[in-house]
Formats: sequence, structure tokens, C-alpha cells
Amino acid sequence: MSHDLVLRSRRVVTPDGERAASVRVRDGRIVAIEAYDPVSDADPGSEDLGDLALLPGLVDTHVHVNEPGRTEWEGFATATRAAAAGGVTTIVDMPLNSIPPTTTVDALAVKRASAAGQCHVDVGFWGGAVPDNTAELGALHEAGVFGFKCFLIDSGVPEFPPVQLSTLDAVLDAVDALFVIHAEHPAAVHEAPSSRRYADFVASRPPSAEIDAVAVVLAAARRTGARVHILHVSSARVLPFVEAARAEGVRITVETCPHYLTLTAEEVPDAATDHKCCPPIRDAANRDALWRGLAAGAIDCVVSDHSPCPPDLKRPDTGDFAAAWGGIASVQLGLPVVWTEASRRGHTLADIARWQAQRPAEIAGLAGKGRIAVGVDADLVAFDPSGSFTVEPAQLHHRHPVTPYAGRRLSGVVRAVWLRGRLIDGTPRGRLLTRGEA
Repeated sequence: MSHDLVLRSRRVVTPDGERAASVRVRDGRIVAIEAYDPVSDADPGSEDLGDLALLPGLVDTHVHVNEPGRTEWEGFATATRAAAAGGVTTIVDMPLNSIPPTTTVDALAVKRASAAGQCHVDVGFWGGAVPDNTAELGALHEAGVFGFKCFLIDSGVPEFPPVQLSTLDAVLDAVDALFVIHAEHPAAVHEAPSSRRYADFVASRPPSAEIDAVAVVLAAARRTGARVHILHVSSARVLPFVEAARAEGVRITVETCPHYLTLTAEEVPDAATDHKCCPPIRDAANRDALWRGLAAGAIDCVVSDHSPCPPDLKRPDTGDFAAAWGGIASVQLGLPVVWTEASRRGHTLADIARWQAQRPAEIAGLAGKGRIAVGVDADLVAFDPSGSFTVEPAQLHHRHPVTPYAGRRLSGVVRAVWLRGRLIDGTPRGRLLTRGEA
């Protein structure tokens, strides 16, 4: 069989588990997974990774690129370079905080034109559901977005208002698509006081905000039969309600993020506004409960919610959590951040591949992504699970190197990344993906 590339590893992570194998690639796709054997001189397209693990390229379905309109916050070139450095080979871009937001077919065309020629990894797009575009959703879905993001609470930017709770059924009924929902109930959230204490900010967005919002979403999903996905779950207290709804046949999936699985409210220093995100990082007991939910399958996947901004919007001058922008930029660090904590808790690389590659791809409908299997794209990562490094912001590739992980020692080092069988080397070769063709 002719091939373009053969990657051999004693630790190839497939959906069936980890084993020694040779992965053969032709025309950008995996064409065979065979027994591991040494590289021979007659096989010049081969590379033996030895004990480095070979993972599927990660799929991050929750990334705010912010271009066009707020490119000074991030941008396709920087966001996708950071993704590639972290072993992420596919991202799906959120419909905000770009201007225009991706709420119409014309706005999607603007977004795609902005991304063209800049991307180091493959990029898909979510559409947005806002109060005045329900009639647009069908056409936007046909134009290739992977589903629709909506908020039940203020989004933080005026051009992307929240869906009213009273009209959620009508939105979910407008098109047969996946709806990915920021679920915090506005009635349970109150304005945070001006404060340098993280505890004051956390108290303004209690677990009840997530519980009440998830209850609203579940009720609407029961009535409409819609497929819904709860974004960035920070409170483990929502998980029993999700599991009960699944048992009833409600079509619901759930994600959480690396920061909720690793950081804790007790450890956030005063004025450390780089830790601010919405919903907030909660206490250590809640973190442990999230890990139990992830291990049990109540949580489907782990994605970054990469949401950067210019450093001044984090208000380092005052350290005021109420005034700071809420968002954590972590698309480059998600794999080692999660692996550091997962390995400590006894989880395996097969778990990582399922949580951060396979399940996000399945939920978004990226059939050719997220696993090492015959017929799928040869998006692959050489990963050293026993390596370690200290996070230095200057080594991050997103536009503004602000991170709550600065100075943290992490386990796991990305050694090389292939996109459709080609080594990612700084040349932007990423494709713009369309629903149904990805």
C-alpha cells in the first residue's frame, strides 16, 4: 500500500485503548493501523516515536477568536498558532465577540473571509441565536454553521444580547440543529461589588444560577425535542439533573473546562483578575465533584472556552474583579493542564483522547476528526506524558500572554503535531470547515 507517512509508536491511543502500532497515512487520511515494527531504510516516509504517545489531534469546540471587529483581542493567526502548539488541530469559533457577530449568512461570509489564509489548524464556526434573528437560523444552518450559541444572561457585549427565557422554545423550534447554551439564570445573578477579593465575585454568581438555568433549558428541550448542549459547566450540582433528563430521553450533552478541573476559588489571590471567568471557578470540593462527573460520563467533554482580551481589560491597575473582563485564554495549555490533574487522579491517555478529542468532535458533528481510526483525517499529536514544563507567559502564542497558569509546573509536553498528515511548521494550512463536509 502506498502512503505519504507512517508514524510508529509504542503508545498509539485509539478509541479501543492504547497499544503499539504503526499509523499509515495517505492523502491526509489514515489508511491503516498496523502492528508496530521498527523503521527501515526502505521506508523513508516513516518516523518512529518510540515511547512518545501518539494522540488524535484535540478538538476544541469552544474558542473565541474575536476576528473581525475585535482582532486586537485575539485573531485567527494567533489563536490557531496557539491551538497548534497545544496539540489542538480543530477549533470551532464562537459567534461572539467578533463584529459583526455570526448571526446572519452575510456575517458568516465576513467571518470566513477574515479567517481565510490565516489558520494553522482547521476551523469551523458556530452561528449565534439572538432575539431578532430567529427567522435567519435556517439559512445560517444551511450555510454551514455547526449549530447555534445563545445566552440566557447578558453576554458582556451589546451586539450579542441574550435570548429571553419566555422565547427559548420558539428559538429551539426554529431549526433542527444543535444549540449550545450559556446557562446562567439572570434572576439568580446579582451585580458583583467593586472588590479585589475573588470570594466577592464568586458570591455574585452562585451555583443556583446554573441550576436554575439548566432547569429552564431541560424543560424547553423536553417540550420541543431539541438537541441542547450546556456550555462550561462550573457547578457539579447541575449534573444530577442532567443525568435524570438523559434517562428520560432528553437529548443533552455537557462540557466543562480545564480551569474548572484544576483551579480552585480558595487558591485565587486577591486582585488576580486573570482567574475571572463566567461562570466562576468554584471551591475544591466542587472541583472534585466535577472530576467524578467526568469519570462517570455525566460530563461529556473538556474544551477550553478560550476567551482572551487585551491586558488592560483585566484591570491589573486596580485588581477589581467586578470591572475586569471575564475570560481565560487557555487553548494552548488545555492538554497539559488536564493531563497534569487527570494523571494524578489515575486517569489515562485514552480518557484524555475521549474527553478532549473524540467527544467534542462527535457532539459538533465533525465525523472526520477526533480519533485515530481508518478513514478519518490524520490529525495527530506526538505527546510526552512524562515530560514537564513551567508555564512562562512569553512562550504562549495567543495575542496577549495573560494566563492564570503562569509559573505553574505542568505535566505533558507536545512534541510535534500533524494536520491531515503534514507536520505543522508555521505555515498556515488550516481549512475552513462546513457542517456536513467536515
